[in-house]
Amino acid sequence: MTPEQALCLRDSAIRALESEQPVTRRVIEAIPADRADYKPDPVGRTAIDLAWHIVAAEHRFIDAVLKGAFDFTGGGRPADVRTPAAVAAWHSERLHDDVTRLAAATPEQLLKHIDFRGLFNLRAVLYLQSAMHHSIHHRGQLSMYLRPMGAQVPSIYGESYDTARAKAAAAAGA
Repeated sequence: MTPEQALCLRDSAIRALESEQPVTRRVIEAIPADRADYKPDPVGRTAIDLAWHIVAAEHRFIDAVLKGAFDFTGGGRPADVRTPAAVAAWHSERLHDDVTRLAAATPEQLLKHIDFRGLFNLRAVLYLQSAMHHSIHHRGQLSMYLRPMGAQVPSIYGESYDTARAKAAAAAGA
């Protein structure tokens, strides 16, 4: 991979991260605060824990690209990030900072090989795509929690059943 290709992949990933963030925010903010401890199965994560996993892992992937190594220590939710709204706000703030740092990444940083738990050893820039796939995968899981929790599913890649019904109700009332 050439330095130019690495920069192209970085820039493409930045655009994708920025365009996916509002979708992730809508899904997380749709979690009813009083039902954030919901989980569909005893072995699953709670909705709030899954939301945190999505945003913390995305940050961890970006941080690894920038630092040249994964740091699996810590990662617990800060004491002041306990509600869906707080998780969504943390993600918005952190992603803004991460994207700013990522935009300044050098080709040398992006081309460095990074080990991921002995499973993969990829060029740093390729982990940005992994970050997106990971977030989208778990966001889909989280969106499936919403209706059983009594929440509405927001638009993700187009209207959802719930947003279409709200639109039709608004039109009928107009």
